[in-house]
Parts: sequence; C-alpha cells; structure tokens
Amino acid sequence: MLMLTEPTVSLLLGTAAALAAFHTLIGVDHSVPFIVLGRARGWSLRRTLGVTGVCGLAHVASSVLIGSLGVGLGIALDRLAWLESTRGQVAAGLMIGFGLAYAAWAFWRGLRGHAHTHLHTHADGTVHAHTHDHQREHLHPHGVGRGVTPWALFLIFAFGPCEALIPLMMVPAVERSWSVLAAVVGVFGLFTVGTMLAVVTLGYLGLSHARLGVFDGRIDVLAGLTIAASGAAVLFLGI
Repeated sequence: MLMLTEPTVSLLLGTAAALAAFHTLIGVDHSVPFIVLGRARGWSLRRTLGVTGVCGLAHVASSVLIGSLGVGLGIALDRLAWLESTRGQVAAGLMIGFGLAYAAWAFWRGLRGHAHTHLHTHADGTVHAHTHDHQREHLHPHGVGRGVTPWALFLIFAFGPCEALIPLMMVPAVERSWSVLAAVVGVFGLFTVGTMLAVVTLGYLGLSHARLGVFDGRIDVLAGLTIAASGAAVLFLGI
C-alpha cells in the first residue's frame, strides 16, 4: 500500500498542477470558444473571463462529483475512465452542434440584416423609396443569443470531463487521506481554471486587435464554425 509521506504528497500535488495546466493548454475547447465568442458578441474582457471561469468551475466540479461517487460506492477506476471518456465524446458532440447552430443562426441573421428597399405610394400619387433593415427592427430588440450563449457553454463544459483528475483522486482516497484528496482537487481546479483564464486573456487581447478584413462582417458565422472545429478536434483528434 502506498504511504502518503510528505515527498509523495508533494509529488502528487505537483503532478496535479502539471496535468491540469497541460490538459488545458492542449485542449483547444478550453479556450477557443470563449475567445471567438467574446469578439463576436462584443463582450468585455471582464465578462469573457467571468463566463470562462464559471464554465471552468463546472468542468472541474462535474469530474469531482463523479470521482467522489466512485470513491464512495467503490466503483472500479476502469469503469469511471469509461464514463469520463463517454462524457468527453458527448461534450465534443454538443460543442460541434452548438457551433454549427450558432453559425447557422448568425448566417440567417446576416441575411435578414441586408437592407432592401420598398416603394410607397401616397394618396396624392407621390412615390418614394423606403430602406428597410430587418436585423435592426426585429433581431436586436429581442436580444437573440445574448442569454442563451453563456448557458449553452456552461452545459457543454458541465458535461466535459477532466480525465486526469479522477485517477489522481484515487491515490489519497485509497489511503483515506481526505485532506490530501481535497488538496489534489483544489490544486487541479486552480490550475485548470487559472490556465483557462490566462489563455483566454491572451487570445482575447490578440483577437481584439486583429483585422479580419472581409470576415469582420461575418464574425458570428466565423465564431460558430471555429467552435464546431474545436469540438471536432477533440472528438476526432483527441486534443
């Protein structure tokens, strides 16, 4: 049986920090959606980081909950690993679906937003042209997508697993060292969310100064397709 000596605990916590940062850095889905949506929706950096932080906490908390249930019920690690893998596939599929749906909505909104002209004839025979813009009249007052987008991301990240966390939790759980278990969870969560916030900050600042040329008017469509691509990268490439 592994004894949790001080060097062992230090190694365990260091591993938790390193794995948390690494899995966040290589996981494009941990940062790209927030960066492109921040630009597309015109969110401030503060709001973008707020949404990122909440989604990151949900991302870690769901795996903590499953790991804790596994520890309490004595479920084998390989079964938990299978469950986390399945959750990862579901989350990636949801991200692809969300990205494509967002791109389709943005494309439709763009088509509705094209100004066109109506001819109006008055009783005295005067005819004049009137420019009409559906996007400003109909879409903006309803705020389509404003409240839905953060909640969609939250649900996707709540489904998304932290595959590396549960095996780390099992080490102190076997020894019934609950304080070390709490420390592992805390360190992993801190480095996961902290890395997400750091990467999103850098990406947000970089993209806010980028000139997209002809794509600037289609930034919402581009954001949706980018989100779908990041979900596809997770699902098919495992990154």
